[in-house]
Amino acid sequence: MIIKDITDLIENIAPVHLQETYDNAGLIIGDKNSEINQILICLDITETILDEAIEKNCQLIISHHPLIFKGLKKINGNNSIEKIIIKAIKNNIAIYAAHTNLDNVINGVNSVLAEKLGLKNLRSLQPKKDIFRKLVFFCPVIHADKVRKAIFEAGAGQIGNYDSCSFNTEGEGSFKALENANPFVGEPRKLHFEKEIRIETIFPFYIENKVVEALLQAHPYEEVAYDIYKLENYFANIGSGIIGEIEEADETQFLSEIKKITSCKCIRHSNLSGKKIKNVAICGGSGSFLIKDAITAKTDIFITGDVKYHDFFEAENKILIADIGHFESEQFTKELLYTIITKKFPNFAVLISENNTNPIHYL
Repeated sequence: MIIKDITDLIENIAPVHLQETYDNAGLIIGDKNSEINQILICLDITETILDEAIEKNCQLIISHHPLIFKGLKKINGNNSIEKIIIKAIKNNIAIYAAHTNLDNVINGVNSVLAEKLGLKNLRSLQPKKDIFRKLVFFCPVIHADKVRKAIFEAGAGQIGNYDSCSFNTEGEGSFKALENANPFVGEPRKLHFEKEIRIETIFPFYIENKVVEALLQAHPYEEVAYDIYKLENYFANIGSGIIGEIEEADETQFLSEIKKITSCKCIRHSNLSGKKIKNVAICGGSGSFLIKDAITAKTDIFITGDVKYHDFFEAENKILIADIGHFESEQFTKELLYTIITKKFPNFAVLISENNTNPIHYL
């Protein structure tokens, strides 16, 4: 097994291109082609975590939070991050992070907590747009199946729980091959008409080169006519936060259930209104930026972490804001990463760290 086998698997579910602009997800330390035989999964990279990886002979650490967020000009061991980098390299341990890219997919970080709380009908709280492109091209009728198959295998045509999606319209194309052309059909310098199919499909922007290459390789024409359009649609499976529904519950009853499931020491929350909880919004980590979205979506409670004093005023009795803690809201990410890897590679050694890296303690 090499590192790339593992990172490709994770990025097939949560492409690095979906991370936020401030983030640093991906392979942070190490060579993607290095051999590994054991992985350690954690939420944060600390010296204790690195020592655990060394002790357990793990060649790759996969964390949720990136070790390096900001640019480093020197690595002299003057702080904990620099010490970890030096020690990891000395011990030939690679470090990988799946952060906001894993937050921004519907079956990512937020879905684990949502599942444990019994949420149904999941969708993104703040869907992203500009993710997809539309591909339109023209192909001879008898070659349409081959070309469609090629672009679908390259990743085009996936919409939610459906794949191989396209729209096809038959028509007639015309062209005249000039002096240096080598036409697949027709004769040089003669106007030719050919029965063709106009095929339309979509793909995420980050696989454009792969899809276009597949199109050009499979298409019989010397010059392939195709167009790519930027789409501004919102897609419910990609975005920040998550929304779902539960059976109606009392506010205090549901808060107690959250506390029990997450084992959090306390829940900081806004004023109780006495309303029943039905629609639930979740954002693991720091989710205050989504409070207005949760209100607009008419959810009854918003569960997140790192809520500041003034953020609680935004509730205005329209929603119950529940701050369960940053670590507590993301702790199940370790289980998610473990499941992703072991489902594909059931016989590979994958360990979940035994160390609790939560830096916050309660008296």
